[in-house]
Amino acid sequence: MNTYEKLLQHQTKLSVIGLGYVGLPIALEFAKHINVIGFDIKEERVELMKKGLDPSKEINSLEFENRSIEFTADIEKLREATFHIIAVPTPIDEHNLPDLTPLVKASESVGKILKKGDIVVYESTVYPGATEEDCIPVLEKVSGLKYPEDFCVGYSPERINPGDKVHTLTNTVKIVSGDSPESLDIIAKTYELVIKAGVHRAPSIKVAEAAKIIENTQRDINIALMNELSIIFNRMGINTFDVLEAAGTKWNFLKFYPGLVGGHCIGVDPYYLVYKAQEFRYHPQIIRSGRFVNDTMGFYIAKQLVKKLIATGTNVLDSRVLLKGVTFKENVSDIRNSKVVDVIKELNSYGVNVDAIDPYADPAEFEEEYKLELKTEATGKYDAVIIAVMHDDYLNYTEDDLKKHLKNEKGIIIDVKGYLKGKINNLTYWSL
Repeated sequence: MNTYEKLLQHQTKLSVIGLGYVGLPIALEFAKHINVIGFDIKEERVELMKKGLDPSKEINSLEFENRSIEFTADIEKLREATFHIIAVPTPIDEHNLPDLTPLVKASESVGKILKKGDIVVYESTVYPGATEEDCIPVLEKVSGLKYPEDFCVGYSPERINPGDKVHTLTNTVKIVSGDSPESLDIIAKTYELVIKAGVHRAPSIKVAEAAKIIENTQRDINIALMNELSIIFNRMGINTFDVLEAAGTKWNFLKFYPGLVGGHCIGVDPYYLVYKAQEFRYHPQIIRSGRFVNDTMGFYIAKQLVKKLIATGTNVLDSRVLLKGVTFKENVSDIRNSKVVDVIKELNSYGVNVDAIDPYADPAEFEEEYKLELKTEATGKYDAVIIAVMHDDYLNYTEDDLKKHLKNEKGIIIDVKGYLKGKINNLTYWSL
């Protein structure tokens, strides 16, 4: 009887290490069918999940009910499992270099409880080769076991899209890979328990790693093109969204839009590929250029507002700006690598006073992460309003709604994603 069959018979357990945006959803989904151990190093998060609460506020408390899952911060509990899924963040450092610290530490933790016959599957986004070159040696060193004789390893990249209620975990095809035909078969069958859309069996771990990283790199480059076009069209006095609407009438035009590109995926993953490419003496030009464009958009937006404040005769040093939305995308609470922060800091550098608010973000977490205050509500009147992240709460705004925040008719509306195009007729309006 192999591991998959033992999981079905409840003779063993599956563990998920890292219960964030990626780990918790898959742990709860597996817990509908097999016994699961959900592990996280943060005890306060574990305590919330034991009460049926998602610390990331993505999952309804009802999703915790009738699940065969035990949440823990005790690494020893993982000894009860023989199939381990590692789903921890893979960020970049201040120099835009890959930071594998969370992945290495998670590998060390699993290595401490690893047994002969166990299977370890990584879901974290990495550059091709990271699983075999960076992670497996850690598992071997800490466990004292020999790979591949004593344990198996696979890679199945996460495709979670926070805030997306359409493209969910279960209805999105899952890429799976293993270190042998036998391990691949077990890994694929295990994921097929929860992935209704089915799995794609990649021929190798490196192929699966590469497939994941180019998904986000491709999107990053396409958005960078739109951002660059928006800069060009702005100088020409043309509305970018009008141009895209017209161009989009052709059947093969790719519908990407300008915007701030942050978060823990699109704004990070391309740097992993750039880093690995340089090891092979290739310096990516297009990927780097796309990253530069997207990384500078926050500063560009801030400068456009400063120009408009000056044009309306407003004293920049005395100006007040209300900024709505600080998370990395709409309708999520995740503030990691939010490019809205660049807008705030650039405005602050000009002496502009910015009040930032967001119905989803946690003020304490925001201050801890960025050393910036996040207010709970608007206070007084402002010279400009920036809709930086178009949460559902803001979609139905009218010009009158926004006028209530402004000092006078010279007020400025900055609508980053262009959702209010056509609605603002009397105030100064600008979008990418």
